[in-house]
Amino acid sequence: MKLLLLRHAIAEDRAAFAATGKEDRLRPLTDDGRKKMRRTAEALVRLLPDLALIATSPCLRARESAEILARACPEQPALSELADLSPTGSAAALLKFLQTQKSLPLVACVGHEPNLSQLAGWLLTGTEQSFLELRKGGACLLEFAGRPAPGGATLIWHLTPSQLRSLRAT
Repeated sequence: MKLLLLRHAIAEDRAAFAATGKEDRLRPLTDDGRKKMRRTAEALVRLLPDLALIATSPCLRARESAEILARACPEQPALSELADLSPTGSAAALLKFLQTQKSLPLVACVGHEPNLSQLAGWLLTGTEQSFLELRKGGACLLEFAGRPAPGGATLIWHLTPSQLRSLRAT
């Protein structure tokens, strides 16, 4: 099984949005964030044509990013909202979810920092230590030879948003 970890695209400014009195989970992508995520999604679909499932944080900015990725796929992958991909989610619960999806060739998880990089570190090394950073719209691809487990993943690639967008035209 392969696991794509994708950070949501550029969202509205946190402080300005908070000043409106709305909850952070309702903060949407900016127009520029949507535009950049469409280009990133085009590249991801070229790199990963067998995407079967996209799991997303329930926060609006992550859900919008996941929906853009799903629309870019020729074969519409299933879209699933998971509370454990939210900023307060549990990596252990997310791992249990992934273990139930082990028959799928590729699963994408769209979420937030620092959760995604901490998850990647745990899956790669077995320790709860982050050693990579996912910028907004950035992604990494992990692969499990067997059942998903802490320390059981191999890092295939880690790309910045601009690297991903440049791949869509090649």
